Amino acid sequence: MNMIGRLVKTKFWLCCFLVCRLIGTSASWEHRNISEDSQLSQTVLQTPDGVFEYVNVSLDFRHAERYCRQQFSLLPNDTSQDDLESTKKLLLVMGVSDPIWLRDSSAHRWGHPWFTAGQNSPLLLPIFMFQEITHTKYAKVELHFPVLSEITVCAWVQWDNKSQGVSTIFSYAEPFFINAFQLRGQTDEHGNINMALIVHGHHTPYKTLLRNDGEWHHLCVTWQKAKGIWAIYIDREKGNSGSGLYASNDINGDGIFIIGQDQDTLGGTFNEAFCGNITALNIWNKSLSEEQVAGVSPCSMIKQNQLFHWDVTKITIEATVGRSLMKFMCPDLKSLPNKECRAFHIAPVTQQQTHGYSPCTRPLAFVCKHKKGTYLKLKEMQEAREESNTQFIDYLIKLTNSSTIEECLSTKCSVNLSVSEVHQILHYTHQALREADGELEPSDLLALVQFLIHVADMDVKASESTVTIGELSRNFIAVAGAMFEKDHVSKWAAIRELVNGPMTVVQSIDRMAANLNLLLTAGSSEMVIDSSNIKLKVKQRVLSHDSAGADFYGLQSGNESTGDYISVPPEQIKDLQQNGFKKVTFVNTWYGSLHPYFGSENNVTQFSAVSDGSRKYVGTVLGSSVISTTILSDDQQINMAVHYQLQHRVEYTPGIEFEPICVFWDFNLRMEKGGGWSTTGCFVTALGYKSTSCFCNHTTNFALLLQVYEVHRSPAEESTLRILTFIGCGVSLCALAMTFILFIAVGVPNSDRTTVHKNLIFALATAEILILFSELASSNKALCMAVTALLHLFFMASFTWMLVEGLLLWSKVVSVNISEDRRMKLYYVIGWGLPVIIVGITLATSFNKYVADNHCWLNVQTDIIWAFVGPVLFVLSVNAFVLFRVVMVTVASARRHSKMLTPSSTPQLQAWDLTWAAIKPVLVLLPLLGLTWLCGVLVHLSVVLAYIFTAMNAFQGLYIFLVYAVYNSEVRSAIKRMKEKKKALSFTNCSQPISFLTTQKTTGSWDHGKLSLSTPESSVSSPKQNVSTKKSLVLKNEGFRKESIVTISLNQAVQLTAFKPSGC
Repeated sequence: MNMIGRLVKTKFWLCCFLVCRLIGTSASWEHRNISEDSQLSQTVLQTPDGVFEYVNVSLDFRHAERYCRQQFSLLPNDTSQDDLESTKKLLLVMGVSDPIWLRDSSAHRWGHPWFTAGQNSPLLLPIFMFQEITHTKYAKVELHFPVLSEITVCAWVQWDNKSQGVSTIFSYAEPFFINAFQLRGQTDEHGNINMALIVHGHHTPYKTLLRNDGEWHHLCVTWQKAKGIWAIYIDREKGNSGSGLYASNDINGDGIFIIGQDQDTLGGTFNEAFCGNITALNIWNKSLSEEQVAGVSPCSMIKQNQLFHWDVTKITIEATVGRSLMKFMCPDLKSLPNKECRAFHIAPVTQQQTHGYSPCTRPLAFVCKHKKGTYLKLKEMQEAREESNTQFIDYLIKLTNSSTIEECLSTKCSVNLSVSEVHQILHYTHQALREADGELEPSDLLALVQFLIHVADMDVKASESTVTIGELSRNFIAVAGAMFEKDHVSKWAAIRELVNGPMTVVQSIDRMAANLNLLLTAGSSEMVIDSSNIKLKVKQRVLSHDSAGADFYGLQSGNESTGDYISVPPEQIKDLQQNGFKKVTFVNTWYGSLHPYFGSENNVTQFSAVSDGSRKYVGTVLGSSVISTTILSDDQQINMAVHYQLQHRVEYTPGIEFEPICVFWDFNLRMEKGGGWSTTGCFVTALGYKSTSCFCNHTTNFALLLQVYEVHRSPAEESTLRILTFIGCGVSLCALAMTFILFIAVGVPNSDRTTVHKNLIFALATAEILILFSELASSNKALCMAVTALLHLFFMASFTWMLVEGLLLWSKVVSVNISEDRRMKLYYVIGWGLPVIIVGITLATSFNKYVADNHCWLNVQTDIIWAFVGPVLFVLSVNAFVLFRVVMVTVASARRHSKMLTPSSTPQLQAWDLTWAAIKPVLVLLPLLGLTWLCGVLVHLSVVLAYIFTAMNAFQGLYIFLVYAVYNSEVRSAIKRMKEKKKALSFTNCSQPISFLTTQKTTGSWDHGKLSLSTPESSVSSPKQNVSTKKSLVLKNEGFRKESIVTISLNQAVQLTAFKPSGC
């Protein structure tokens, strides 16, 4: 048995060796060339930005892109002038004039590693709805048409199943000939649609091509002047064709193209209107072949020779034409045989560069663009590997009893290996990893990464043995899991210039997992693969009306509900069924040990973090497992929204806080580095102490990033500051309300100063109310958004009215030639207009990033916070300058006053007067102008400063009450007048009715409420008194507590008659 086993193993490795050698002669000669200095210049061009390597092997676009990816490089970018110029130089040096492949920068997909896959989300197509037959509904293509010797028009059309007679799908009219190019349909009484093509007045016979079944149909018409060849295609199959139609003549340019109507005059006089829906109409100045027509799709349009692509911004639409959207599910681009890809070509004579399109299945040579450091590092490691084997390779050779394993793990022979051969290589590699006691060198890790990339890119056929594919997949996951062990963290760091961490292997696992769909049958609809660090689950599911959500859990110990999981909501599954999907496959993966590979120094930097007085930002780390979901249907990747929850995989230490961010790995972000974390479409839905729940509107690999903060204040100190803030806001709110009431109730005279005071008080009081109740709104997303917007508005208004206070103060110091009415209009624009504009623009431009995750305030993790901080800093800067100017004027005035009134005072006394003159306006104006907020930049230095800052700003309303009300001379005068008026009214209400004699000897007095008359003399002690010429009346009132003598001019006495008796 041992002899037989050795014989089988020897035959296998001999086969592997022969395959490697055969493929190596064709697929890797360029590597031998670039390793030889004498031929380096012939295949490689080095630039300051990178290294461009010409690969003289003709591959289709998919395999060319795959080859460069396996070398940790990319095809040149079609929009980068540097890439195009460097590629041109290399091709000219090598004398290559054949076209090569380029990378289409516009073909961006949701961060998924399946670069060759199709669009992974539904395509929304605008639809024109011609709902009834009229002579007014039309759509005009805004395009300057050239002279056409060939033309193709394709569109998706849906006839109204009630329409009858002749209708025109589109018509093209020349300036001097109307019926230049038309497609007509005629619905007969049997529900059939007969179609005919008109070219320059020449009419093809009508032919029945489809039923009027109310369904969408794909129509294409082609014509060329050579022999007048024409064709009409229905649902990508040729329905009618012929030749001799307006042969040897061109269709003239400068015409008008109308959708939905026949033109009897140029661009008008419509008849034979179309009734139904039209979308995705495209025009080419070339007659497409039958194969090209079969590949026309909104998801993969043939761009070469295309005159017009479906774009409603380039179409004039009559007002009564209805418009809607249709969801078009795009298939895998591999299933579209005529998909066109970007190509680059240099003319051999003129040496002019052109880039266009070529069928993606066409074999072309190509150029790989490397990062300079990546290329040199890769070359260095390959040369070192050629000199001597590592301990791991030696052990693997010993384990397999064959030296060919070394070559089969290199990039020279792994392409086109059979599934069984790859399975054997992975099996022995996993055994070597398990038994080699962690003796893995960086070059070994790099070789394994490249080999897994090769395996993941294999085209697995449906005829392959499901058992072999299953075993290959298990060994693949086992090898990848062993590579993710913590012992290999330093090895990954050593090859970071080549591989951006383990996400390169994750990318390979995602591609490999798509092949597992072949293993699932009606009897076996689920497959689960577990390793120490990876769990992979593939489940096929038949959709039904009561379809529940799809949940997947990572490896857990204990209760699954408290662990890592990802879920597709039931409503998303229902949408799939409503869109016609019968059966879907869910591919889920969980990676439990990737977080050690993403330290703060290696992680993303594009997520902003704010350090405030309570904590200092330290860095960002991967703080969870990585979990993913992919949904497939008939080899079509479907994009769906998901919920996921991940545990925080960090050690909590005193003095450290973590703030989670929901992210996904975008393989198209910074592609030269292998991708990066992104937050697009993801946000936090629930935050716990040990876990975080998220929502994302797409499918890919998800995780949690934790922003690490060093806490400067203890929880007790933070609690004290919160309590102080709450108390201060409550006291300030009461004080502001009392101040506002006093301004209205006591009758303070109206002026620009009091008006500004009232607006500031109102804005600040409203902001205080909102901040006191903002926590109650945090649980309701819509309410929290509204509260945040109002907080932003009224706090901004508070600061803008503080700015107005400063401007008003300036106008009192510096002579300003502006009337009070005009000045108040300007103040209102500044005080309320600017906040409304700032908040409105911020909401309009950043609505989805406006609110913070955990409380109702602006999101400090983005640049949104500058919509508040920026204007506040401007206000504080202006008011600081105003205060400085006021202090200077006050000190100068005090100096003049001192010299004039107290010239002989001592220098010490004068210095004290000047110092007080400077300090007094600062103490009074500092809080009123909002300048106490400048202390916020110092709160991180000490908790004492934090208490001072909180107290100064939380009790700002109380300070305003003291300055604007208690010590305000206008308010005090108004209160005094109000008291005097009340006293006078009280005096009036306590009086009895009396009458006065207008004689100088008559006086009146009250004795316990009774009036008695006396002479003036009886009211004085002098026995003799000169009679005054002034007529007066002396009243003695003994009913008051203190005797009071009131002297009233007789001219005024007449006004005091007819007192009403009171009950006092």
